[in-house]
Amino acid sequence: MAHIITLTVNPAIDKSTTVVGMSPNTKLRCAEPSYDAGGGGINVSRAIRKLGGTSLCSYFAGGPTGEFLKKLLTEQNIEQSVIPIEGWTRENLAVTDTTTNQQYRFGMPGPPVKEVEWKSALTQLEQQLHKGDYLVASGKLPPHVPENFYLKVGRMAEKKEARFILDTSGEALMEAAKSKVYMLKPNLAELGALCGVASITDLDLKPLAQQFLERHDCEILVVSLGPKGALLATKNTMEQIPAPVVHQKSTIGAGDSMVAGMVMSLIWDKPLSDMVRYGVACGTAATMHPGTQLCHKEDADRLYDWIKEQKST
Repeated sequence: MAHIITLTVNPAIDKSTTVVGMSPNTKLRCAEPSYDAGGGGINVSRAIRKLGGTSLCSYFAGGPTGEFLKKLLTEQNIEQSVIPIEGWTRENLAVTDTTTNQQYRFGMPGPPVKEVEWKSALTQLEQQLHKGDYLVASGKLPPHVPENFYLKVGRMAEKKEARFILDTSGEALMEAAKSKVYMLKPNLAELGALCGVASITDLDLKPLAQQFLERHDCEILVVSLGPKGALLATKNTMEQIPAPVVHQKSTIGAGDSMVAGMVMSLIWDKPLSDMVRYGVACGTAATMHPGTQLCHKEDADRLYDWIKEQKST
């Protein structure tokens, strides 16, 4: 059976709290914070666990915060493969103003990673990956990791005959698109960057998705459309899937929950259209809870049933 390995090169401790009113130049009294293991691939592994699946969570970690990160994942019974680094794992902060229900998210850049450290990650992954496995790389790169790092990861996955799933942005995405990617999950802005356009209208979306697939070695393109759902595009398929409207409490980890739902659907051998429907359901479910709780399976399953009843385009 295929295994799932997630890769997080810039993980974080996500600290979440609330405050009654945000105002400058004054001491703001926050509620007791909650702490979660965070960062793209780590969130994917956490969401996979919530959906009843298992994965090997591979990530960089250093310093006391890195030890705390390991402890948080151990408490959730997530199998880990730690790549030690000298720098301390970063901490992020999310503060929700209870008077407006608006959330303020403060993201830190992460510690610099040495060449010997990121190269050891590639060596470790090569030893862990087997034919048919899913390698999910999610998140931005930390300082000093080269922009073509995910390109190297993709080529290594191709060599091992594993299926590479990528969710990143910026120059790292542009470089990685040069490799063989099994599934890519850009948002509209990221697809625009990949196709060399400043913005994308509804009329542009499907032609640009088709153009991207014709020019790149990518089997499945899933364009995240936020509250509008997602577009599934392959060389033979083009389908837009709607998202249900829910009461949002936090958007942290929604994209990672979407990826988790999709990769679990692949493990369950669901058709691609159902894969994206379940991904949209999981991403939407993640927004229904505060902080970084990610998706709850009962919510995702209920939303999935709703999405299946809608007409896709």
